[in-house]
Amino acid sequence: MTIRSAIYGAGSLGTVLGAFITQNGGQIDLINRNKAHVEALRENGARIVGTVDMTVPVTVYTPDEMTGKYDIILLMTKQLHNKEVVTMLKDYLSDEGVIVTLQNGIPEPGIAEIVGNRRTMGCTVEWGATLTLPGVCELTSSPDSLSFHMGKMEGITEKQFDMVAELLSLMCPVEVESNLLGARWSKLLINATFSGLGTVVGGVFGDVSENKAARKVAIRCMKECIDVGHAAGVEFAPVQGKNITKLFYYNNPLKRAFATMLIPIAMKKHRDIDPSMLQDIKHGKPCEIDAINGVVCDFGRKHGVATPINDRIVETVKRIESGELTATPENIKIFGDLL
Repeated sequence: MTIRSAIYGAGSLGTVLGAFITQNGGQIDLINRNKAHVEALRENGARIVGTVDMTVPVTVYTPDEMTGKYDIILLMTKQLHNKEVVTMLKDYLSDEGVIVTLQNGIPEPGIAEIVGNRRTMGCTVEWGATLTLPGVCELTSSPDSLSFHMGKMEGITEKQFDMVAELLSLMCPVEVESNLLGARWSKLLINATFSGLGTVVGGVFGDVSENKAARKVAIRCMKECIDVGHAAGVEFAPVQGKNITKLFYYNNPLKRAFATMLIPIAMKKHRDIDPSMLQDIKHGKPCEIDAINGVVCDFGRKHGVATPINDRIVETVKRIESGELTATPENIKIFGDLL
């Protein structure tokens, strides 16, 4: 039986993923609402630049052109419209089909409410990409540092799980994650710190990790995320084999200084990632701050853990989004009273 699969929301990450899958012998439909992007992909193929250089003919549609049923739908849209999007996609799932969310934050519970646990899987994406022009995407992570960490909700069968893992492995290694919630929180910690602060300062991850003032804020952001996660009963999963809580958690000034020093080393292969929230703001779109740093703040309030750094990041990004502030390195001074 031929497995039918799609990437819904094939923007920067989805286009890169679709190109790799197609080039390596897989069959997958790329679906995107951006008509200029769709037309460019149809005419010229998916052009992937940056740390790789390839052009791959791909199959691409707009949502209104979708037909039939899919066994796998890789969901790569923003979470802002999940209820509406997932409800629509439910009608395009085969009887044993699954929606695999590769989104940021902790989206699985909300998706499972619509399609059920037995049709919901989660996957964290350990690499970054940027849409530079219609049909052209830049892979911003080193090719030797690409991976997925995949987990399942209760009720997912081994057959479903293996089917998705085989598809994703056409791009890069897939780590089977028994601790899906822990993997989600580990990715949330990275996104809250480097995407959140990257958006604040208007730069890539490296503009946070390699700037002394920004690192002082970053290490405190990490500690807040870990404190909140632990209060919620989360055991953080390793990221590409590294125990991030052991590396970056501190309880004294000496450990804090050492952890801060490690940040640029740990982020070296991902320094060129352009925060997705900053990309959205540049394109006049609402960003996912409430689904990233906002989640840390919400859990902190629920479990009685203060999150002043994440609160300030949320507030600052919303001010940038509204046009009240400009994303600039000078914004790191906004956190001075919290350090």
